[in-house]
Amino acid sequence: MKHVILGAGPAGVIAAETIRKHAPNDEIVIIGDEPEAPYSRMAIPYLLIGKVGEEGTHLRHGADHFGKLRITLQRGRAQSVDIGQRCVVLADGSRVAFDKLLIATGSSPASPPVPGIDGPGVHPCWTLADARAIMALAQPGARVLQMGAGFIGCIIMESLAMRGVKLSVVEMGDRMVPRMMGPTAGGMIKDWCEKKGVTVYTGARVDAIERPSDARAAPPAAAPAPEPGLLTKLAQVVGLASPPAPPAAAPAPVAASTAPMTVRLSTGQRLEADLVISATGVKPNIGFLETSGIRCLVGVLTDEHLQTNVPGIYAAGDCAEAFDKVSGQTIVSAIQPNAAEQARVAALNMAGQAAELKGVTQINVLDTLGMISASFGNWQGVPGGEHTELADRAAGKLLSLQFSGDKLIGCNAIGWTEHVGVMRGLVEGEVRLSPEWKQRLMNDPTLLMEAYLANAQGQQAMAHVR
Repeated sequence: MKHVILGAGPAGVIAAETIRKHAPNDEIVIIGDEPEAPYSRMAIPYLLIGKVGEEGTHLRHGADHFGKLRITLQRGRAQSVDIGQRCVVLADGSRVAFDKLLIATGSSPASPPVPGIDGPGVHPCWTLADARAIMALAQPGARVLQMGAGFIGCIIMESLAMRGVKLSVVEMGDRMVPRMMGPTAGGMIKDWCEKKGVTVYTGARVDAIERPSDARAAPPAAAPAPEPGLLTKLAQVVGLASPPAPPAAAPAPVAASTAPMTVRLSTGQRLEADLVISATGVKPNIGFLETSGIRCLVGVLTDEHLQTNVPGIYAAGDCAEAFDKVSGQTIVSAIQPNAAEQARVAALNMAGQAAELKGVTQINVLDTLGMISASFGNWQGVPGGEHTELADRAAGKLLSLQFSGDKLIGCNAIGWTEHVGVMRGLVEGEVRLSPEWKQRLMNDPTLLMEAYLANAQGQQAMAHVR
């Protein structure tokens, strides 16, 4: 049996190791499109601040790790999948046959259509190559502008701030982390960042990135030749050579810019920058599947076994779209815990061990310059649902709870780290709250632990009796 895994990130590596554990004699090939050893993108911020070297980003240490497991690492980029011939076609034209295939191609930065974004000095923060370029430019005192203040953007922002740069962040949403936090929480994170010395522009977008070379005027038109003088006319009459012409005047110097780039915002402001970071979100790497017959929506659509509509072909990680029992929908949840669990379940099924994905975890815990925030489940609420919020801006604390009927379905939290496990238990466990306890939480959201103990244990006891 030959297993081919597209993608050398965490999902691909975990899947390969899981298959080897349960299928010791099968052939396993991981195909990745970067020259480095398999590494974690989540370790790049630690590389930027000097906590680890490049080897510290590697998923597995030891040059012979994959060799010992008889897992072949192959460099290449998938161009298409031929489900009839059961093979992957690579960009160089070669074909790799498979019996079972795992699509774990992850995601890539979504670059907005901004004039000048493809020029020098603008980088995403996604690969080790990006990190090297950023470290060369993000020196102490450098003017750095970051586009995007989402979850990934805030992680990058913290590492840049720790490098001692003069940092500005531009976010199109009306608050920071708009896909994770409600208005109050997002506003609190913005206030905190500005107190820490980061300039934040919300409700704004980058309209253009300009460089001094873009603004250089065209060379002035040549002045008309002067009327020939008396000596020139005399020389022409007698057939002598004309006297040498006076030297042409040098063109006026172009005024030098004080920075490599000027960033023009939709607000009309113009900001100078030595480095621009694009952190405006990601999109699944699924373009190569367009004509394959493998069904895709936002990501590669999978069932509870992480299998696609084509038997023997699976997907996991940032490119996979799996069913989430909390929202009742299929979603792409691009966080590493999901990638790891999806890879494990997919690999077990590929190796012939029946396994099911219990659900997609919708959890984000973020450290933004020392402010800890968390988002769980359907934090924005549902139509007809109820909501309660307790905020203490001065203390940097917030609890926002969303209910649907007798269940807590989502929450935002800032500064309440001791409640993280309980929030997850109530939301993912779909714990039914008694009318009394729901009302108590509506009045005082800090009673989460007490509500969990009173309701979850009773619910488990009833399930045991049944």
